[in-house]
Amino acid sequence: MKKKILFEDLGKKGYKETWDYQKFLFDDLIQKKIKFSKKSPQIHVGYLLFVEHPHVYTIGKNGKKDKHLLVSSDFLKKINATFYQTDRGGDITYHGPGQLVGYPILNMDYFFTDIHKYLRFLEEVILHFLLKNYGIKGIREEGKTGVWLEEKNGKSRKICAIGIRISRWVTMHGFALNINTDLRYFNYIIPCGIKNKEVTSLKKELKNNHHISFSEVKLLVKKSFQEIFQVEFIS
Repeated sequence: MKKKILFEDLGKKGYKETWDYQKFLFDDLIQKKIKFSKKSPQIHVGYLLFVEHPHVYTIGKNGKKDKHLLVSSDFLKKINATFYQTDRGGDITYHGPGQLVGYPILNMDYFFTDIHKYLRFLEEVILHFLLKNYGIKGIREEGKTGVWLEEKNGKSRKICAIGIRISRWVTMHGFALNINTDLRYFNYIIPCGIKNKEVTSLKKELKNNHHISFSEVKLLVKKSFQEIFQVEFIS
């Protein structure tokens, strides 16, 4: 029997509000683990949230803001962007309109307790989505997390960033997939603290003059998640 996960599409929502909601669900799962046995029967074993944030830069707990954020606080105001130091892993990244952000909040006791395997599964969701639906072959970069496209002009391009937090084998944070994203916002940071790499989007790779259907992408990514993690979604 497939494991059940609660799915919720939050639409367009601010980063801080969504982060608080994530923490509420994350803490709730941890408390259930403490209260009940490790693998007691449950209606669902986690959540998957989809959201689209307004312009925001976030940095992981060990990220280097002074080195990887290239602009001042005043400049952030000019471009209508905010900044948050978070409790996830990874360095600095950008979230904004046209980017699909997915936050899986899962009790990994029902899957596997292996952080590296979990990261590879998240990457596999995006790799599966790109190849199956758009014929785009994504790649992994050795020693790095996320999904990239093969080199063009001597540089590989990152299309999906991943940063997570795990405590008591419950996950939070997740992936950010560039769909119709305004890539100029990446010019103000060193994305993920990795120099001399480019960032791309699905729209750019498909050379699409029109916005790609965001609702269609959500449905297709959701299906890829379902297939890779072998889960069933409930509302």
